[in-house]
Amino acid sequence: MFDKFFKDVGIDLGTANTLIYLRGRGLVINEPSVAAINNKTNQILAVGLDARKMLGRTPSHISVVRPLVSGVISDFDMTREMLAQFLKRLVAVRLPFASFRRAILAIPNNLTEVERKSVEDAAKLAGVATVHLVEEPVAAALGAGLPIDIPTTSLIIDIGGGTTDIAVISMGGTVVSRTLKIAGDRFNDDIIRFVRDEFKLVIGEPTAEMAKIAVGSAIVMDERLEVPIRGRDLSSGLPREVVMKNSHVRAALAKSLKTITEAILEVIEITPPELAGDMLKQGICLCGGGALLRGLDEMIEKETAVSTVIAEDPLTCVARGLGLMIDEFATYRSFLDYPLKPLDINI
Repeated sequence: MFDKFFKDVGIDLGTANTLIYLRGRGLVINEPSVAAINNKTNQILAVGLDARKMLGRTPSHISVVRPLVSGVISDFDMTREMLAQFLKRLVAVRLPFASFRRAILAIPNNLTEVERKSVEDAAKLAGVATVHLVEEPVAAALGAGLPIDIPTTSLIIDIGGGTTDIAVISMGGTVVSRTLKIAGDRFNDDIIRFVRDEFKLVIGEPTAEMAKIAVGSAIVMDERLEVPIRGRDLSSGLPREVVMKNSHVRAALAKSLKTITEAILEVIEITPPELAGDMLKQGICLCGGGALLRGLDEMIEKETAVSTVIAEDPLTCVARGLGLMIDEFATYRSFLDYPLKPLDINI
């Protein structure tokens, strides 16, 4: 009878966005990992979408920050408070005991023990009684519908906001992995630098993100795409508008995409032979927001000679995988917490 008072959640605490899956209700939170704070009082003014609306529009005593960088907590107190604010939205009645019985959080493969502990502590201090951790690629593969708990191979590439996780999954664990700090945020930085160098124009991250979504591509497209962007002229300091083409974005992202492709090839090269054979049959699965870059699947398939597909609704793969683990906790319990460290690549 008390089960209705206790809530189990899956939390994809990402650099760019936080997604929360609530058992019995599905995906209930999908908002930017952003918080606004009053520096005079240290009071959190807003989190998520409300905080992002304040970007570039606040007085000097109010800061709008992203408390996670490259998948790692950079501001512990802000992360805890942001998470607490999200969780409060799910509680209809304030109870004198912990209403969140269990949470499963997805984490990048390359976190240190200290970084893992900070994630766990932030969730507990935000109001969760018991916290379990799972590798992001495992959750993503499960959410993408890949067969992760049998002796076959899945190669999952999760391109998020702060990191790109490349992992070979078999029997519920990561066999070979590589984590790059090159993902959606780096793509935006690439575009900002390109526009500054090519057009002598200063733009912000929201404008770069808009251009990436509107006209971005990894390969030459038959369709010609253009979008007007506005910024500050470097010489005059006055507002100016230019037209951004898909060829411009492709040139801006070329170096970062080449690094990702090279890392994928390195992972494939050191994958055990039997698993590599399975991989050829199963193919590569792309997920995360970066998977939506036009033609990225085609580019990776051409470079690797391995069939490459984009997961259905790639932005929510990790959260949906966490949801399956929450709903069928006994089945997936062995996948959680501190798995054996996979073979990683260091260059």
